[in-house]
Amino acid sequence: MRRSQLPAFANPVLIGAVTVLAVLVAVFLAYNANQGLPFVPTQTLNVDVANASSLVVGNDVREGGFRIGLVSGMRPIDLPNGQVGARLTLELNQSNGTVPTDSTVSIRPLSILGLKYVDLHKGISRHDYSDGGTVPVAQTSVPVQLDEIFSTFNPPTRTAVQQSLVGIGDTLAGRGSDLNDTIALLPRLFGHLTPVARDLAKPSTGLSRFFVSLNAFMGAVAPVANVNARLFGEAATTFAAISRDPNALESTIAESPATLSVSTRSLAIQQPFLVDLTTLGQNLTPATASLAAALPQLNPAIEAGTRTLVRTPVLNANLQQVFNALEQLAKAPGTNIAVNALTSTATTLNPMVRYLGPYQTVCNYWNYWWTFLAEHISAHTNYGFAQRALLNVDQFGVAPYNQPYTVGTAGAAAPAGTGGGPEYLHAQVYGAAVDNQGNADCETGQRGWPRKLNFFDPLGRLLATDQHTPGNQGPTFHGRAHVPAGETFSRNPSTGPQTAYTPGNP
Repeated sequence: MRRSQLPAFANPVLIGAVTVLAVLVAVFLAYNANQGLPFVPTQTLNVDVANASSLVVGNDVREGGFRIGLVSGMRPIDLPNGQVGARLTLELNQSNGTVPTDSTVSIRPLSILGLKYVDLHKGISRHDYSDGGTVPVAQTSVPVQLDEIFSTFNPPTRTAVQQSLVGIGDTLAGRGSDLNDTIALLPRLFGHLTPVARDLAKPSTGLSRFFVSLNAFMGAVAPVANVNARLFGEAATTFAAISRDPNALESTIAESPATLSVSTRSLAIQQPFLVDLTTLGQNLTPATASLAAALPQLNPAIEAGTRTLVRTPVLNANLQQVFNALEQLAKAPGTNIAVNALTSTATTLNPMVRYLGPYQTVCNYWNYWWTFLAEHISAHTNYGFAQRALLNVDQFGVAPYNQPYTVGTAGAAAPAGTGGGPEYLHAQVYGAAVDNQGNADCETGQRGWPRKLNFFDPLGRLLATDQHTPGNQGPTFHGRAHVPAGETFSRNPSTGPQTAYTPGNP
């Protein structure tokens, strides 16, 4: 008999081979899905973001919840604000249309396990991004991610929360009757609280600003919490001491009305200051509005400061020792005497510094004195070095004039000028450093010998005895034209014997 011919697909070997081939193709396509399916036309779109937020190559690109592409690449870039961001390369299916130039992009979580996707929200602009175009960082956003929220509750935080719950439980334990009384009184409390809450809700109260300021204050106080706890303990000791002397407390309370009266008048005087402070706050509003743009520069500084604050406990411990020493010093019997003496010293030195300060800060005389001191004491002698000085005497006391009575003659029996030519006295003392407005008037070393400067001489003789030369002599070579900003000064000494007042040139 002739054997009948079977069809090709009836062969089990061929069927098995085709099945294996189909599985291999499916595995290959699944393995390469992260780079896009083959034979699917795509377009490339670059997106600049401030933070890639744990995206990885192969994450989905979605629009309205539907997958329209994938992330094919990422690399760091420098953003226009100077920070380092990321540039995402997206491969989008051309079948989903073009991307308008006003489109926005955000990074969102796909699951609570940390998987992310890129959410593309197309705009309505008539202009589209070309293939390889870039979405600027201003049109992207990275909201707070779930994994960042979960990372807030790290082991120390979880431990602290557990301790707080234990403390709350201990607080409420055994206080059932108190809670019942509280609940019974709450309706009456809420009845009185309603108008109070209505007033607090008004914008004029500034309650929101109060809580913002309170938050900042608590952040500043947190590093010194241990010191504050000890402060309250010491305060308890202080109040215990006050309670042991009722008479002193009674006297203090008796003086309180007068004190409050003075405080009331003081607040009335402070009202113009508060008005000016309000005006200042209004003028600072534009500056505070621009603070948001400055935050990218401030945030790195705050991060660096956070790392620095970790080292503050050691500093606080050392400061505690310093404060203990200061406490002992404050309690020492001689400290009050020393402080009073220091106050008297400062009271005495203050007018002196006001007068002498400009001689250095404006005229630089102290540095000049030290500069020329080495040259002044440089005359070589058998014993070392001596001052280079010449004894200046009047020319009429030597040949050929031989005047017996001069200004510099010791033991003269007659006035100067009676035995020869005329004598002129030059005795200007206390040369100024500044005028009454603080402008440079460095007289010492800045002038010659005035022929006549004597306002008080009724005979009008050629004498130079007035304290100051008319006009400002200006600054020295390395001096200033005016006293530095914030420095107080006086042209003439304000304590001790005073020189005669010269009208027109004080």
